[in-house]
Amino acid sequence: MRMYFRRATTAVAGRRALGVYDVAYLAGGARRVVECAMIALAEGGLLRLRASRVQAVDGELPEHPVERALITACLRSRGAAAVCAELRESPEVEEIGERLAEWGLVTRARHLPTRVGRQRLQTAEEDGSLPDYVFGGPEVLPKGTVQRSVTEAQLVPSTLGRTLIRMGKALEHDSDHFDSGFGCGGGGGGSD
Repeated sequence: MRMYFRRATTAVAGRRALGVYDVAYLAGGARRVVECAMIALAEGGLLRLRASRVQAVDGELPEHPVERALITACLRSRGAAAVCAELRESPEVEEIGERLAEWGLVTRARHLPTRVGRQRLQTAEEDGSLPDYVFGGPEVLPKGTVQRSVTEAQLVPSTLGRTLIRMGKALEHDSDHFDSGFGCGGGGGGSD
């Protein structure tokens, strides 16, 4: 009975229509979804990327929930890395992963593509109807502000900055108590 259920689920997953962000999730997880949303909105003129900053441009809110969440997150100028980290963990992006897991296209635990998910990804790539950056990320874009901004925004893990700040404060705190009066140099040589 279990095999029948698995086959039925796989057959249903094979027939479901996938949107651009579903395919992006299969290609690179939550990170690729955020990259694709940033690129699409920047190319559509709804998002301005400048170096490490991102800001929404006045205009209509997009229809897709991920794009709306991105626009809402940067109504005023913000650091692109912070916006990306926030969006990767947003309910809108998590919903895509949960839906794909429900359809049997990604694993439940780590949301990695299943065999059927990889087949659907390959089919979508061969179809050629989606932009190359959905499959290859910002690295496939021509060199420029959008490519550089999106790539750099994704380099730092979301919690790394806070961890480094805590480590710095801890080291600073420890050095206050460690000052024993000895310097680093000079001193003590031998006698003739």
